[in-house]
Amino acid sequence: MSSPGLLHCDFDSDRTRLRASLSFPADAGGLNKVVDAVMKVVAAVNCACGQEQDVELALREALANAVVHGARGDASKQVQCCVACDDEHGLLVIVRDPGEGFDPARLPSPLYGRQLYERNGRGVFLINQLMDHVEYRNGGTEIRMRKFTQPKNCGLGG
Repeated sequence: MSSPGLLHCDFDSDRTRLRASLSFPADAGGLNKVVDAVMKVVAAVNCACGQEQDVELALREALANAVVHGARGDASKQVQCCVACDDEHGLLVIVRDPGEGFDPARLPSPLYGRQLYERNGRGVFLINQLMDHVEYRNGGTEIRMRKFTQPKNCGLGG
């Protein structure tokens, strides 16, 4: 699953406890397997420190958006994911898709009007609520999500 060099994670390599990069076919049927594998590694090195459910849901939404909207469910296209963790910066998750991108500021709020009754359209909202910092790059084809951990509360020192 690991493919070093696919994505660059901007963490200090001397202090990084976790760094994993992977690329997988844009097939919605494989999302659970990818999310489970990433979360198993995140949990093993205690990167999310009691916030694993938030990270897992945000990761699941970001990957689903990349597969469904970015790659349009075309399994011949690849979605990329990078996860890095260190005690100073916390957890960084990057998801990149081969799509045309989008402007997150133009998405309607799922809290008002007709959007309240829609079956879809809450992923970006949820990601922004669950993660501590969210940034879109490359015209919306890349999302960078951060979850800051508190080493003192995680048994990591400090």
